[in-house]
Amino acid sequence: MGYAKKRIGRNGKPRYTAVYVDLRGSERSAGTFGSERAASRAWHDAEAELRQGRVGDPARGRQTFRKYVEERWLPNHVLEPTTREKYTYYLGAHILPALGPMRMADIFPEHIREWIARMQREGQSAWTIQYCKTSILSSIFTTALNDQVTYIHPCRGVKIPTVPATVRTIITPEQLDVLYGALPDADARLLVETAIESGLRWGELAELRVRDLDMATRMLTVSRKVIEVNREFHPDGRRFLVRLYPRDKEYRRLKLSPQITAKLQAHIKAHGLGPDGLLFARRAAEPPATR
Repeated sequence: MGYAKKRIGRNGKPRYTAVYVDLRGSERSAGTFGSERAASRAWHDAEAELRQGRVGDPARGRQTFRKYVEERWLPNHVLEPTTREKYTYYLGAHILPALGPMRMADIFPEHIREWIARMQREGQSAWTIQYCKTSILSSIFTTALNDQVTYIHPCRGVKIPTVPATVRTIITPEQLDVLYGALPDADARLLVETAIESGLRWGELAELRVRDLDMATRMLTVSRKVIEVNREFHPDGRRFLVRLYPRDKEYRRLKLSPQITAKLQAHIKAHGLGPDGLLFARRAAEPPATR
């Protein structure tokens, strides 16, 4: 149950603060007024909004976009390390300089359209604009809307430039022969052959271990990947991070040809690899033979 709290202002006249109780049982202010009647109306309205599910504190909408992103959204949003690294870069380079000083409640679709137009004038690519608006800004304001920091989603209905499809360049057999011949050793050639046959990405190939390949059935299980991140975004400050799921966040199995399986088996035997040994790793060069 709310109430109007009386206090004496600097001019000696009474002022009344509208106080209501939120869902956590804490007292909140709905504003200060010159009459008890106005304060009572304000706390009644606040309680009505609580019953309608509009439980946000209006003061939260008055924080700046930069403060909300840097202190609330980015630290608490669940992101892959590589995604967090990209978000941090694009926020600092393209989003915070334009929207950072604005209050969350003051950002409307017109401001997003102005920001997009400015990005175009600055020569930013359509892909960059799409990534900043669709992946980052929309995610920020979806969270803010769900948390009732704001009551509108300023990104909705705002169009972005068309992103042209990327043209893929497919090398010819002759070009492949040149690249294959330039590889430094047999291990590198086997890595490329395995990549061509399996379609695995670099991070999946780099984390393949002996136990992932069933020699009897020639079935290869892809269940991990390694990613490269800036040390700032690695939990232990390292350069590489192993994730216990590959592309699309689910393991998959594929059958290799007898030819590549035989080569991998010979490779494992030649290097004396155990079940947990990496199939493709930077190995120390053998010392020169002594006479």
